Amino acid sequence: MNIPKGYKFAAAQAAFKKAGRFDLGAIVSETPAVVAGVFTTNKFQAAPVLHCREMLGTGRRMSGFLVNSGQANACTGEDGRANCRETLNMAAKVLDVPADELLPASTGVIGAQFDMTKWEAAMPELGRSLETAGPEDVARAIMTTDTVHKLAEARFELKGGEVRLLGLCKGAGMISPNMATMLSFILCDADISLQAWQAMLVDCVNLTINRVTIDGDMSTNDCVMALANGASGVDIESEDDYTLLRKHLLGVLEELAYKIVMDAEGGTKVAFIEVSGAGSDKDAECVARAVGNSPLVKTALFGSDPNWGRIICAAGYSGAEFKPDDLVLKIGGILVFRNGTPEPGNMDDLLGPIMKERDIVIHISIGDGPGSSMVLASDLTKEYVSINADYRS
Repeated sequence: MNIPKGYKFAAAQAAFKKAGRFDLGAIVSETPAVVAGVFTTNKFQAAPVLHCREMLGTGRRMSGFLVNSGQANACTGEDGRANCRETLNMAAKVLDVPADELLPASTGVIGAQFDMTKWEAAMPELGRSLETAGPEDVARAIMTTDTVHKLAEARFELKGGEVRLLGLCKGAGMISPNMATMLSFILCDADISLQAWQAMLVDCVNLTINRVTIDGDMSTNDCVMALANGASGVDIESEDDYTLLRKHLLGVLEELAYKIVMDAEGGTKVAFIEVSGAGSDKDAECVARAVGNSPLVKTALFGSDPNWGRIICAAGYSGAEFKPDDLVLKIGGILVFRNGTPEPGNMDDLLGPIMKERDIVIHISIGDGPGSSMVLASDLTKEYVSINADYRS
């Protein structure tokens, strides 16, 4: 694996929810790094989100992340904020970094306070693992209903030398963002200004992580944070270097976004919903999200049912401005609907094989405007209902 220079990893079994699995992790940069972040817009923001927003507001360099699964520390009031700070103090001692240079992230059930005795008991193992753990261990530590840990990497040459990127994330349910969609951490060993790094992250998140939907729900804990520590010795100064770094950051986030939808709770399908010809990108996104979030479209995907009328219906109530006769629908490259009527032919026979595929491309054109958008969506299955009916048990 192409791990960026200057980073260490730690993981421990704290039994926050279940015994015998990693559920506490840390990423440490050997030198303080520039940090960028994007966070949930949910009004009920978890204690770690509030803490991170405050710390990023200072513009200071940071030394790493402390992450856990099993407890979200959301809707926990001032006690939750105090517990969050205390966990950073505990971890700082065993990781040998300042507590105010660690950024927390948590995922799990909303409303429960941290069990601080479990945090304290897990700290020695977390510290010992700093020399032996890898990014896979941290990726496993943040899993909840995920069935696989999720990583993506890139290695490329800039004018000043080689640069590496590594991304890790969790996410399988409560996915439909208005910023990000899950917990995600990006590591880079290039040297870049805070302003440029933040702008690049926001831009790339909006095109990738912010374009997925599983169930139409947004978490209280969503965050995407990115460190750039300069350990490679490569400065991002020229426009060409910036463009190439952005290209590879976009690629890493695209891969993570796809892996989230592919691992959707109970999911069996990934729909690439592409919309073009809109009067604006906003209108195109309205159509794409309406289709991707529609329970009827999602259940049709699960059943491999070529019920294209559900797609047309969702586009019609999306709120986007377009003329019905301008809508053109293609599924898997097959023309299905245009000029207000379906195309001739047996669509069940034509679309049947396509609907059985794992990845399904749905393209909707709503005119000749410049606006476009794309959303990745999962299907909605019986297993999803079962998982979320029993989530706390």
